[in-house]
Amino acid sequence: MKRRKVVVVFGSLDTKGSDVRFVRDLIARAGYTPVVVDTSVLGEPEFEPDVPASVVAEMGGTSLNELRQKKDKTLAMRVMAEGAAAVARKLYEEGKLDAVLALGGSSGTAVGTAAMRALPLGIPKVMVSTLAAGNTAPYVGTKDVCMIHSVVDVAGVNSISAQIYSNAVGAIIGMLEMEPPKIAVRPLVVASMFGNTTKAVSYAKTILEQHGYEVLVFHATGTGGRIMESLIAEGRVVGVLDITTTELADEVVGGVLSAGPERLDAAAAAGVPQVVAPGCLDMVNFWGRDSIPEKFAGRLFYEWNPNVTLMRTTPEENAVIGKLIAEKLNRAKGPVAVFLPLRGLSMLDAPGKEFWWPEADKALFEAIKQSLRPDIPVYEIDANINDEVFAKAVAEKLLEFLGVKN
Repeated sequence: MKRRKVVVVFGSLDTKGSDVRFVRDLIARAGYTPVVVDTSVLGEPEFEPDVPASVVAEMGGTSLNELRQKKDKTLAMRVMAEGAAAVARKLYEEGKLDAVLALGGSSGTAVGTAAMRALPLGIPKVMVSTLAAGNTAPYVGTKDVCMIHSVVDVAGVNSISAQIYSNAVGAIIGMLEMEPPKIAVRPLVVASMFGNTTKAVSYAKTILEQHGYEVLVFHATGTGGRIMESLIAEGRVVGVLDITTTELADEVVGGVLSAGPERLDAAAAAGVPQVVAPGCLDMVNFWGRDSIPEKFAGRLFYEWNPNVTLMRTTPEENAVIGKLIAEKLNRAKGPVAVFLPLRGLSMLDAPGKEFWWPEADKALFEAIKQSLRPDIPVYEIDANINDEVFAKAVAEKLLEFLGVKN
């Protein structure tokens, strides 16, 4: 007999009990097995859950009674979020979780999405939230979380919420029923790209694909870099073509597209072969011109589009960035090589273009070379990063690291 797929539902049954019960019944009526996890702290559940709040708290490192006695909401949310993540992981590892659905306001969203982020990519994840119309980045993180705006508060079933909840259940069931087409499994290579390095990455990607690799390209906008790092850390990747390291400029200088201080760390720690270039380190990203801090007044800017403004990095900033790159690569446990494009780091940083500043690029190159481990090779290519000769060189070096004879 075929096992019925399981949808795990997270919610606070002391205040959202009727909403969770409505969703649970819809899931069961559709022929799936609902498993309800209670994330309440202060009150008693409106109905008996499959996983009580006491278990969630314990898996988060504290007893439910202690949370109730301390009455510290910040502590309670941290514990229940960690507990929800632990519950989700355990159910998944035991083969008792096929999808996750959660309902909630701000606290419920924090807890529910913590559980979702603990699960692998591809597991259906739907969060019905009062916050879905705002900045969802902290809740989605680097995972494939689908957020549905609740429109009204999650505070009982009414004519509007009933439709929203029904749509959410329909979405999760559709995800469970949809089988992806069979795609040939090929070894994975990840690459970083920006609009200003698209030509280079596209050409290198073609070369790698011709040798049997699947190339996942990540847009270096902060989120893209974080996701790429997480895939490397999870052991899914055999090689890294990190030729658009621009997120480090935003991290150092203070732009809006930083991927965090851990950028460029995963491959080094995991020993994954990597080829690195300073792509788009000639620029720091801001939103519209009115978003640029006053301290940068008088700098060289380029309006990429009405919502994105680029600021040219200086020699002083590039010296700091170059040293940082070298320090990160010096910790590499696997093969690594650095390629420097002597005729510019982007489309804009080329002879005669808006960001062409050889002195600034030289400061970056010298900082990398002076700080890098002696055994890490540096290749200086007399080309712009987007020239085919450069793209071919970085692709062939990665193939060499991967044991492919050209």
